[in-house]
Amino acid sequence: MPVYALGDRIPVIDPSAFVHPDAVIIGDVRIGPESSIWPTAVLRGDHGAIRIGAQTSVQDGTIIHCTAEHDTVVGDRCVVGHNVHLEGCTVLDDSLIGSGSVVLHAVTIGPHALVGASALVPGGMTVPRNARALGVPAKVTEHAIPDNAFAEAVAIYVHNSHWYNADLRKIS
Repeated sequence: MPVYALGDRIPVIDPSAFVHPDAVIIGDVRIGPESSIWPTAVLRGDHGAIRIGAQTSVQDGTIIHCTAEHDTVVGDRCVVGHNVHLEGCTVLDDSLIGSGSVVLHAVTIGPHALVGASALVPGGMTVPRNARALGVPAKVTEHAIPDNAFAEAVAIYVHNSHWYNADLRKIS
């Protein structure tokens, strides 16, 4: 897997995490226990920091970046769908960011919240606990998501991280 230091910014990846060989990790990036980073995901911690909590999946094609003013933090037990763009935002524990969505600077996604597929969450927005954000630009509906709504998806990706760490092998 391509893992790069950038000056004194050095990635730290928990040994129990799975990072696919085709993912790219650059700079000040920390990936927590039993988390998974899937093919073609790029986590680039150059001007700020990126923090991925425990048991969080960052799926194929996702781009995570930060700015000098805004780190990007993704909490524990989150599911970040395919082709997501996170930049300078905070995603709190037990949330799901739907495929193809964009979450921009100074956004906070509360715990147990959902950003729907292809949504655009504009800078500065807060999506409260148990809310969902849908559309372009995203509109928030509060009290729409129960606690632990994404627990099954988290469990699948934690299982997959162990499975891939044990059995993935290149054959060509």
